[in-house]
Amino acid sequence: MKKLVISIVLVNLLAACASKPVETAPPTAPKGEEHKVEATTGGATTGGATEATAAAPAQTEVDPLNDPASILAKRSVYYPFDVAAVQDADKPVVQAHAKYLSEHSNRKVRLEGNCDERGSNEYNLGLGQRRADGVKKMLELGNASANQLESVSYGEEKPRASGHDEASWSQNRRTDLIYAK
Repeated sequence: MKKLVISIVLVNLLAACASKPVETAPPTAPKGEEHKVEATTGGATTGGATEATAAAPAQTEVDPLNDPASILAKRSVYYPFDVAAVQDADKPVVQAHAKYLSEHSNRKVRLEGNCDERGSNEYNLGLGQRRADGVKKMLELGNASANQLESVSYGEEKPRASGHDEASWSQNRRTDLIYAK
């Protein structure tokens, strides 16, 4: 009987030691104010009051260039066959990039003009350059600085799609905006 009583006391003692103290959550307050948090066990204060800074979580500013929901996530401008002018559907994208570049003077972008496989190498290099230069001019008109921009042509050398049909060709007729890291 004595062993049973000692066992029950030990089990209760271990159970009491194993329980976690209940912490009361501090009320929300303006950023920077301090709150006192008391840990209690069954209504008794353990360890006294401690000061803790309960600042609101710091909001890290997300670069809109890296936000997949932003229009800036679109980094290619597409063209019809044998056309170098930016199409109406893609003008908002170019204008958004121009605004971003004008507000972030430390950012640089390389404009890579591309073509589909039809046409000679020389013609495609020229068309790709006209496409890249057209986007560059729109960016400059949107207050991007000329020293932030570099335009190059890859002609048909960097296809996005490898097929030999209109669906593939339409993906390859583009200007890519490649931001420097």
